[in-house]
Formats: sequence, C-alpha cells, structure tokens
Amino acid sequence: MPRGDKSSYTDKQKRKAEHIEEGYEDRGVSQDEAERRAWATVNKESGGGKKGGSGRGKRRSKSSSRKGGRKGGRASARRSKAARSRSAKKAARSRKKRR
Repeated sequence: MPRGDKSSYTDKQKRKAEHIEEGYEDRGVSQDEAERRAWATVNKESGGGKKGGSGRGKRRSKSSSRKGGRKGGRASARRSKAARSRSAKKAARSRKKRR
C-alpha cells in the first residue's frame, strides 16, 4: 500500500479526520497542514488504519481530543470578552463563505 493511501481506514476514521481538518482550517491553518495534523491525530487515537470487526485491534485513546478541549478552554478563559467575540464572528463568517 503506497504512502497516503486511505483505503484501510474505516468510514468513521475518515469522518473524524475530516472534522478535525475543518477545525484546524477554521483556526487559520493551511489546508495541507490541517490535513496532515488531522490524520496524525486519527492515527494516534486509533492506532492507524483498521477494518472493522469483532475483536480486532486495541482500545481507542481519546487523549488528543481531551488535550485539545482543555487547551481551548484555558486559552479562551485568558482572553477578553471582546477578543472571544471577534474570533467567534470571524469563524462564523468563514463557515458562511464555505457554504
């Protein structure tokens, strides 16, 4: 299987990577870098590409998701209300543009 081939990933892993990638893009990360980070996160949490089935693989780790949520909460708490509002409006505008 050549590098970059995503055929061995489950549909759930692909959806998860897409969602993570969108989150990075909303925060201003380039598309290529966002995709790279998203797949790295999926690989870290689920141990790489897997086919579904009973008793296959190891338990999933959600450490990356948890870490990201905590980081965002702390960073947000340090910012002023005006700064949070500005970035929320900016994110809403960029989401609207994509549609």
